Amino acid sequence: MTSLRTLGASDLEVFPLSLGGNVFGWTADRAASFAVLDAYTAAGGNFIDTADAYSAWVEGNRGGESETLIGQWLAERGNRADVVVATKVGSHPEYKGLSAATVKGAADASLRRLGTDYIDLYYTHFDDPSVPVEEIIGALDELVRAGKVRAIAASNISPERLQESLDFSDREGLARYVALQPHYNLVSRATYEGPLQEVASRSGLAAVPYFALASGFLTGKYRPGAQVESARSGRVEEYVGSERGDRVLAALDEIAEGRGAQVATVALAWLAARPTVAAPIASARTVEQLPALLAVADLELTDAELGRLTAASA
Repeated sequence: MTSLRTLGASDLEVFPLSLGGNVFGWTADRAASFAVLDAYTAAGGNFIDTADAYSAWVEGNRGGESETLIGQWLAERGNRADVVVATKVGSHPEYKGLSAATVKGAADASLRRLGTDYIDLYYTHFDDPSVPVEEIIGALDELVRAGKVRAIAASNISPERLQESLDFSDREGLARYVALQPHYNLVSRATYEGPLQEVASRSGLAAVPYFALASGFLTGKYRPGAQVESARSGRVEEYVGSERGDRVLAALDEIAEGRGAQVATVALAWLAARPTVAAPIASARTVEQLPALLAVADLELTDAELGRLTAASA
């Protein structure tokens, strides 16, 4: 039985891999989404990550498609109490920003789409510097007190605004962020390491990194000269053939071969072992992509292997 990890100071206990819901209603239709969700939970997974904006960028979509599919799946499976659902506010076309009215209105809309009366973990998707942290935290605290949200978290926020938010919560005795969702992986370390990670560590926040596999680059399928059909392949161009990218893939290949593991599993295992990290996020549009992700729960890298990857990614 894979041991669950506690998210910061909350009572939320989660599987060490969070299933990304960005593909649901985008590159995975209803049947494929349900199959992936079924396989993930059958393997012991319980931590699903989505956002109210997923997938508004797709022509013909309005945002909320991912939440709607997850809500339909929860209803059909009758397993709401067994799953930790995380969603986000601030980027839906109809609920932009983080004013108090927007936060509360967007939460109600997410609850309707998810078909539930509570959200386990509610993130501010992108910080909105035009709104004082007092207003944002105040609105989130109202949602917690109303029982609509169990715990709150932040994503895409500066160290200064994060610290300011935490200080306000502590001073006023209001709901306090328990987790942080940063952009973080083997080829993107400066997006988290440093001041932001220091605030998280000092404040007892759990990190739940997104782009954990660098849009697929850290699966090893993107190599110089390789042609890959993927809706996200454009994002990996900066890594393919780069000096750091080549070093990281070489180290991953070596360790994966030695451990009889997939490259993606090793990349996630390095991330899962980093200070403050509770559960990296990775998405799968097919059931066949899941085993390499789920295997992170059972792969513990040695200090030497971790050091090799850390050096290669420097």
